[in-house]
Amino acid sequence: MALVSDLTTKVLFETEKGYSYQCDLTNSIIINFVDTVSSYKIQDFLIFQRKVNSVDILNMLYDLSDQSDAQLIETTKRNFSRNLTICEIVQLRDLLNGTKFTLTLHSMLCNIVNVELI
Repeated sequence: MALVSDLTTKVLFETEKGYSYQCDLTNSIIINFVDTVSSYKIQDFLIFQRKVNSVDILNMLYDLSDQSDAQLIETTKRNFSRNLTICEIVQLRDLLNGTKFTLTLHSMLCNIVNVELI
């Protein structure tokens, strides 16, 4: 993160396994998860977040076959393509859901400030 200028980025959310930030120059959300960096426009980010949240972790836990130990997670534009374990899926969910919460909170606060200014 030290290579990225503080003037063009805003850290949105950080966990033990990664962090996300908003780049003002490219108007995108950057996700750094376990040394994999991927960039998303807001719509693509929301699609990716929903896709990760739709993984049936309980089914993976109860399935005793070797195939259920990990699942391939990828985006439509190939920004992210990794075979993730159950723990990594949970950690990625945490990062993506925290990022979405931060974006939603920021949007709500901006709406309140704009209403009060009028």
